Amino acid sequence: MKILRFISRIIVGLVFMFSGTVKAVDPLGSAYKFSDYFRAFHLEFLQPFALFLAIVLFTAEFISGFSVLSGYRQKTGIWGVMILMCIFTPLTLILAVTNPVSDCGCFGDAIHLTNWQTFWKNIILLFFVLVLFTGRNRAIHQGIPLKEWITISMVVILFVIFSLLNLRYLQLFDFLPYKTGISIPEKMIIPEGKPPDEYLTTFIYEKEGVQKEFTIENYPADDSTWKFIDQKSILIKKGYQPQIHDFSITTTNGEKITDSILTNPGYTLLMISTKLGNATEAHLKKGFELGARCLAEGISFYVVTASGSDEVRAYNNGLTICTADETTLKTIVRANPGYLLLRNGTIEGKWSWATIPPNEQFSGDMSVSQVEKMNNKSIVLVVYSVILSVILLALLISTILGAAKRETENRYL
Repeated sequence: MKILRFISRIIVGLVFMFSGTVKAVDPLGSAYKFSDYFRAFHLEFLQPFALFLAIVLFTAEFISGFSVLSGYRQKTGIWGVMILMCIFTPLTLILAVTNPVSDCGCFGDAIHLTNWQTFWKNIILLFFVLVLFTGRNRAIHQGIPLKEWITISMVVILFVIFSLLNLRYLQLFDFLPYKTGISIPEKMIIPEGKPPDEYLTTFIYEKEGVQKEFTIENYPADDSTWKFIDQKSILIKKGYQPQIHDFSITTTNGEKITDSILTNPGYTLLMISTKLGNATEAHLKKGFELGARCLAEGISFYVVTASGSDEVRAYNNGLTICTADETTLKTIVRANPGYLLLRNGTIEGKWSWATIPPNEQFSGDMSVSQVEKMNNKSIVLVVYSVILSVILLALLISTILGAAKRETENRYL
């Protein structure tokens, strides 16, 4: 039983720490998933708190896993994972049965699981959690309670700061489809032999005041007494979906410019703002000034948003403002505004409003090496992440050495 508890401690600790970490790397993505849940369960009044609740949840996951694995306030950590599993397991069963959201987001965008896969994952994990819970009174201690609570509090604060830095400077690890170096056109191709979506199409015709549905096989094509009313298509079997399938940009005049952007041999910079009204005015102004600089340097520049026409008209400043699907824009870059630098459809650079290079660095004759330097990760985020990793590793190693020392002492008693 002791070995089973040890194995359970390793599995539960690592799974919860991993789950919390991949969400903290993309806090805005976690907030979007909360928003999906709120819409699905008609809890729209909670939308303003989505980001806050996301941070609370993945921090609770991480610190519970860290507590279980490290031994700092281990009994409290076991209670934490047990409470979380009591919430997640029935919730994922409801999601699996009703399917209001296709991906629960339990591992962020790092690993995608169906709702049924997530439920069975929780059932397996629940077994190990129950092993720990039934043996919680045997939980180890790393020292006096005050010292343990100070350590746990320190880890919580450092972890929350880590998530906020990822929010400001973009993800340390980008799990989204629109990564730097990706060719968008290539990711939009359906490979030969892959099945497409299958739809059942029905036609509604009317005759003598009576409407009737027909299929493609039996609709009255040669009977002029039937009057066509409507057509319906229902998805009956999901086919292969390319990694990028919804990249489409249209000007406010209704002109689709997706192809011209993706085939432009020069540089194209997209300033992406999901909702212009939700962005800080100073950040938008900085972006508009960058747009003027790009156009003067021969770089194509477009503002892309999901804002309504009335809101767009308020920002009529001579730049080309385009529209795109809001979900697509949220998937491209987790910032408002964020920036995407393209050449021949390949993503050469990706920045948030906080990491966009100075205007003078953008020119039509930028070399590959120049763009690579401009696209480096924030030194603040990288250094902080390394320091946090060293601290956590040191704490875990110290507990392992402490446990080995106690085991040795017990043998000689």
